[in-house]
Amino acid sequence: MTAQPSVRNLSIDGDRLWDSLMEMAKIGKTAKDGVCRLALTDLDRESRDLFIDWCKAEGCSIRIDKMGNIFARREGRNPDLPPVVMGSHLDSQPTGGKYDGVYGVLSGLEVIRTLNEAKYETEAPLEVVCWTNEEGSRFAPAMVASGVFAKVFDLEYGHSRADVDGKTMGEELERIGYMGPDEATIDAHPMGAYFEAHIEQGPILEDEGKDIGIVTDAQGQRWYEIKFTGVEAHAGPTPMKTRKDALLGAARVVDLVNKIGLDRSPLACATVGMMQIHPNSRNVIPGEVFFTVDFRHPDDAVLADMDKALREGVEKIAKDIGLQTELEQIFYYAPVPFDKSCVDAVRMGAELGGFSAREIVSGAGHDACYLAQVCPTAMIFIPCVDGISHNEIEEVHKHWSDAGGQVLLHAVLAKADETVMQK
Repeated sequence: MTAQPSVRNLSIDGDRLWDSLMEMAKIGKTAKDGVCRLALTDLDRESRDLFIDWCKAEGCSIRIDKMGNIFARREGRNPDLPPVVMGSHLDSQPTGGKYDGVYGVLSGLEVIRTLNEAKYETEAPLEVVCWTNEEGSRFAPAMVASGVFAKVFDLEYGHSRADVDGKTMGEELERIGYMGPDEATIDAHPMGAYFEAHIEQGPILEDEGKDIGIVTDAQGQRWYEIKFTGVEAHAGPTPMKTRKDALLGAARVVDLVNKIGLDRSPLACATVGMMQIHPNSRNVIPGEVFFTVDFRHPDDAVLADMDKALREGVEKIAKDIGLQTELEQIFYYAPVPFDKSCVDAVRMGAELGGFSAREIVSGAGHDACYLAQVCPTAMIFIPCVDGISHNEIEEVHKHWSDAGGQVLLHAVLAKADETVMQK
């Protein structure tokens, strides 16, 4: 039998990875050189089709589950072992960048390409996964498909998520041809480990001149939807003291949310990111306002305190103005510690490649946060220019992309060949 190449001598093709990123970025390209590929749109379907074509060209088998999650599998020597999985997502924000999510999918594909080229056979199978609707931009909440996979949500809940036009995920999965036949849970598809490479989406790594972020934990999150209902009235004849202005209430909550975050900084984040005003006419006092709140913190007790402050504040603001209010928490997960052995594999990968690295806590939510509840999981961060993400001008330097792919390769091999190395 031909001897396998040394793991230390394996190296990804950074140019090939970069070219794949640029090719995928043509799908949904925007005027400012970003991308718009909202989940389960025709453009999302096009990106999925291209990913599958590339995976099939590498000899991977493809399975798609009932949430549209795509798994591309490269067999290992021992098919009885659960696969070591890499991945992220291909959907984007309406004004998204070229790297958020897609980097994790295509760096995983590059690992497969590298191993095929080197004729390296792993002990455990390897897979690359593309999760559906990570962003939560079209269908709330975020990461709903990986949440179904991790049994946080059931399938009916996932399929029933609707966009602003009332179209559900189930309907759109059927429409674009990605309602797969397989069950969408970890029970039906066990994993030995999961690694997700991603841009940091913050400024820390670049500011400190680090190539790699070794992600140890992820912040907990709470998402809310709030509706204030007042009374629509003419902007001229209606005296100020008699008004029940729903937008005034919403504006006061925006200020409250900002204060809640500042009072618990530097680790807390608090954001009102979406608002819909009715009737949205320049000379009518708004009678109804719908808006969202996003809280994040790595300490669950602090998150609970932020929740209490929001609920008490909203109730007081509504009472002071005479508004009716609806407040619903639609999304929650506790702070996530990642698996020590997987984190150590990432650390080893950074050391083996000679890359500068630091431990870091993820401020954003990722599919890895749900996967960590059901299998050993870790993340690899690479810097992004000025920490900018969820923006068309999102950018990374190629050497960062190269570094992340190389660390992913070595971390995955450490877990895929773990049983061999332990003998």
